[in-house]
Amino acid sequence: MPPKKENSGCGCSSIPFSFLIILLGVGYWGLTHLDNLGIKKFLPEAISQLLPNNQQATPIAPSPLPQTFPNKTPALKPQVEQLPISPRKSSSQTLWEKKAIRGIYLSRYQVTNNASEQTIRDRVRYYRKQGMNTIIHGVWGNGCTMYNSQVMQQTFGYQSCPNQFQDQWLDWLIDEAHKQGMQVHAYFEKGIKIDKNSPIFDLAVSKRWIVPGVDKTYAGVDHYVLDVEIPEVANLFKKISVEFVQKYPTIDAVQWDDYLGYHADLPGKIDRTARLTRFVRQMRSGIKQANPAVSFDLCHHNPYWGKRYFAADWQNWNVDRVFIQVYNDANFNQELEYAKNYAGVAISDKQLYRLKELINNPKIKSVLVFPYAGNPEETALLVQKTLQ
Repeated sequence: MPPKKENSGCGCSSIPFSFLIILLGVGYWGLTHLDNLGIKKFLPEAISQLLPNNQQATPIAPSPLPQTFPNKTPALKPQVEQLPISPRKSSSQTLWEKKAIRGIYLSRYQVTNNASEQTIRDRVRYYRKQGMNTIIHGVWGNGCTMYNSQVMQQTFGYQSCPNQFQDQWLDWLIDEAHKQGMQVHAYFEKGIKIDKNSPIFDLAVSKRWIVPGVDKTYAGVDHYVLDVEIPEVANLFKKISVEFVQKYPTIDAVQWDDYLGYHADLPGKIDRTARLTRFVRQMRSGIKQANPAVSFDLCHHNPYWGKRYFAADWQNWNVDRVFIQVYNDANFNQELEYAKNYAGVAISDKQLYRLKELINNPKIKSVLVFPYAGNPEETALLVQKTLQ
């Protein structure tokens, strides 16, 4: 048997075809990823040029590092400052604000004890805070002024009542009130009546300026009425009135009350109605000539009672505004019927329980409050509480 022949060559013919296919695939992958393997730079340039073009020029960007954050609590959103919420107004407060005049009376003695400018301005702001828009402040009473008056000096030898006050008190009060959107009405308290404590009482008696008899309009108080039918007395009041509105040209109004009248129980059956009317009209005319912007006001009894019991026929006085006093609680409803035809009403601090009734009545245009107890600050606070 002939000897067995040995195979020559590499023996590729004996390698399975499928293995060759895998080997070629791996080789191709290796060539196309030489850059990533860091091998391409060691190959001859000729081999390198045989690689696909997109493997020669496209660099591979490094993968971004994961972001790291400091380990701290994230900042919270800044808190928005909450504005104080204004308390909602009651319906009574809203109706109160619609009244043309919401006034508080201050006696002439409210300016005593050398009240400082700051005290007076603070007082005005206090009343404004309590819902008032008008201060009716006494400037005359019991026969003398609460300001320095040249008429008083020439007539009696002194400038004012013997009370302590700073000369500029009314200037400060008017100025602050106007800054606060308020008005100031000068109150001629007690009108033409005086008592035995008046600094002019003895002189008035000696000159016979007083109507005979005692005026007992209010129980427990003896008043004496200065007789304006006497030219010297009439001229005193006219001069005082004109001087005042010239000295304080920005005053909003002057107001007289039921003390501008003669009580019917004075002795003698004398009808002083026509003469009182003539006096008031002349006084008003002088005020208007001196300061046309000033309102000449009256707070008096209803027209029937005024004429019947006080010789005050004020419907013929040509006054600018009239407020009806309704201090007599027993006749309250009857008085309101009169008040509907005029500028408003005046009540006392004892009648604040009627305040809501008044503000709910659209025919009552204004409300003035008189502090009978003598504490206007407390009265104003009670008014505000009543409306809440």
